[in-house]
Amino acid sequence: MLCRAFLISPWWVQWAYLESRQPLPVHSNPAISLPRRDYNGWRSQLVFASKLIAAVLDFKAKINTGQLPVEYMRGMPLCMELYPLLFSSCRIPGPKHDYIAHHGRSRHSPTHITVVRNYQFFQLEVYNSDGSRMTESQIHGQLLRIRSQSWKTDKEPMGILTSEHRHTWGQAYNRLLKDKLNKESVRLIETGLFSLCLDSPVMRISDENRKAAQVLHGGGTFSNSGNRWFDKTLQFVVGEDGSWGLLYEPATAEGPPIATLLDHILEYCEKPDPKRAPLVPLPMPKKLYFHIDREIKRDIEHAKQNLDILINDLDVNVFNFKRFGKDLPKQHNLSPNSFIQVALQLAYYRVHNEVCPACDIASQRMFQGGRTEYIRSPTNQTLKFILAFDDPSVSREAKLQLFREAVDTYTVLKGHGIDHHLLGLKLQAIEEGLSIPKVFMDTAYGLATHWKLRTGQVPANTDSVMCFGPLVPDGYAICYNPQADHVHFSITAFNCCEETHAETLALTLKDTLCQLQELLQPTV
Repeated sequence: MLCRAFLISPWWVQWAYLESRQPLPVHSNPAISLPRRDYNGWRSQLVFASKLIAAVLDFKAKINTGQLPVEYMRGMPLCMELYPLLFSSCRIPGPKHDYIAHHGRSRHSPTHITVVRNYQFFQLEVYNSDGSRMTESQIHGQLLRIRSQSWKTDKEPMGILTSEHRHTWGQAYNRLLKDKLNKESVRLIETGLFSLCLDSPVMRISDENRKAAQVLHGGGTFSNSGNRWFDKTLQFVVGEDGSWGLLYEPATAEGPPIATLLDHILEYCEKPDPKRAPLVPLPMPKKLYFHIDREIKRDIEHAKQNLDILINDLDVNVFNFKRFGKDLPKQHNLSPNSFIQVALQLAYYRVHNEVCPACDIASQRMFQGGRTEYIRSPTNQTLKFILAFDDPSVSREAKLQLFREAVDTYTVLKGHGIDHHLLGLKLQAIEEGLSIPKVFMDTAYGLATHWKLRTGQVPANTDSVMCFGPLVPDGYAICYNPQADHVHFSITAFNCCEETHAETLALTLKDTLCQLQELLQPTV
C-alpha cells in the first residue's frame, strides 16, 4: 500500500515545468546517451532501429497487461502511475503556460509512431490489422520504405519550431494550425506513441562531449536538430554512425521509469527476433506534409538562429572517471550517492571559493502520484569538512571523521525536503487570494533558490550518460552514473558566464575524487 496521495505533485509539475517559458532543449529536456553500437552505415542503423521499436512496444505491452512488476525502494512499493503516461503524450505550447495532452487513454488509442529522417516526418503504423504488434522484420521493411522517400533533406526543418522560447512557439503553433494540412500533420506527431529520430552521421562522434550533445539538442541547424519534436514525451535517437540515446520531456517522464525502459530495451536487444513476419501487404508509411507560408518560414528562420545561439552557448564536458566506482564508498560503509555529492561540493568550493545553493533530485514515488523533490546538498557538516580538507593543520584522522559526518548527514536528508512544502504554501496563498508570506520576498530566499549547482544521479545499470543544462546562467548541471568500478559524469555550463567553466570543474572534480580515495585508503 502506498502511504498517501501526494497532492502537491500537480502544482509542482505546473510550476517547475509547464509555466517555464524557457526553450525545452538544454533548459528542460534531459538526454541519455548510451554506449555506441558496433555498426556503421544506414543498413545496420535500420536493423537496430527495428529492434528498438519492437523492444519499446514489448515494454508497452507489459504495462497494458499488468506484467510490469511493481518497483520497490528500501522495501517500500513505488507509485507506477507514470508508466502508461509515457506513450502518446505530448506537451502543447500556450501563451502563459503549457499543458500535457495524453492521447493513450482514449477509446481508440493511437497505434502509430512518428519516424523523422532528413527533417521529414512519417506516420508509421506499428500494429497489424488484427491488433498484434508488428515483427522486427515488418518494421524493418517499413523503415526501408521511409528511407526511400526521404533521400534529400527537407528545406524547411519544421521540428526546429519546437525548440523556441515557449511563448514564441505558442504563437507560431497557433499560426501553423490555422491550415488544415498542418493541423493534421501536427496531430499525428502529437498522438504518436513515441518518435524515432534517424540521424545522419556526425563528424568526430567518438568525442563523448559531441555524442551527448547530439542526443540533447541534435547538434544544430546544420546537423540533426531538425529531426526533433522537442514537445514529444519520448524521442529515441538512432544515428547512422552507431550513436543512440533517448530524449524525454520531464513534465510527464522522469529518470527512474526511463531507466527501467532503457534496461528493458537493452535486455530485449540481446535476444533474437522470435517471430516470423506474416505474409500480408502493409500500407505505405504516410509522409506528413506541411503548408509553409511566409510567416511560418520566418518563424523557422528565427528558431534556427535562436537554437544555434543556445547550442553554441552550452559548454559540455563528459568523462568517465575510472579510478574507482560505487564499490569504494560501500567498502567503507558510505552511501555512494552521498559520497559523490560531498565531492561535488568540495570541487565547487575549490573552483569558486564559496559554497553555493545546490540541489539533488530525490524520488517521491513512495507516495501515490509522487514525483520528485529537491535535496539541498550543502549542510553545516559539509561546510566543516570543506574548510578542513585543504587545511594542513588538520590531521588526516580529523578530516576523515568530518568527511564521514558530512556523508552520513547527507544520507539522512532524503525524504526531508522543504521546497514542495514551501511551494504549496505560496500557491495556496495565491489561490485563496491571500498575501504571499514575507519569507518569499526575502533576499535570503532568493539566494537559496538560485540553484548554481543542479545535480542528478542516473539510476541505470548500464554505462549511460545523462545530460541537461544548468538552471541558472551562472550555474552548472552535473549528472553522474556510478557503476561498480567507474563513474560517468557530464558537466554543463554556459559560455556566456565568465565565472563558470565545465572543463575546469571537471578537472578539479577528478583531482578531488582521487584525494578522497587517498583519504579513505592512504598509500604507504
